[in-house]
Amino acid sequence: MGVTFQLNGRQASSAAPVSSRLVDILRDEFGLTGTNVGCGEGECGACTVLVDGRPVLSCIMALGSVHQRQVTTIEGLWHTPGFEILCRAFNEAGAVQCGFCTPAMIVSAYALLRDDPDADEQKIREAMAGNLCRCTGYGMILDAILMAAKERKRIGKWEKP
Repeated sequence: MGVTFQLNGRQASSAAPVSSRLVDILRDEFGLTGTNVGCGEGECGACTVLVDGRPVLSCIMALGSVHQRQVTTIEGLWHTPGFEILCRAFNEAGAVQCGFCTPAMIVSAYALLRDDPDADEQKIREAMAGNLCRCTGYGMILDAILMAAKERKRIGKWEKP
């Protein structure tokens, strides 16, 4: 029996062993390479995806733990107002350097601002603490998320219409 789940809004299933790492299934079986593998130990956050709307580290999550749940990767956010706003803000703030951590940063920031459009600097720092970046020094990432938060409040919606 395979594992069935919603993946980016569509029914998905995998016959891989339930102990397989979710990140490997997303990348290798489904071709969703926006979810990166940095450390493979749950330390860097490059593998962050949403499971039932909450950020999780897919490199330490077993495939079996997503049975009958919703998994959203960066690719699943592409056509949402929140994704567009975050991408624009990251670009304008210069928050993208090498780009390796950027998809996970956007996934984490998306979840935060979806749930808390009034997030201040401290809340953003706390929400992003599990996402490491070696290039930017975080100042530009913080600026980008604050910029996106202002736009989030202005538009009043974050999800797909």
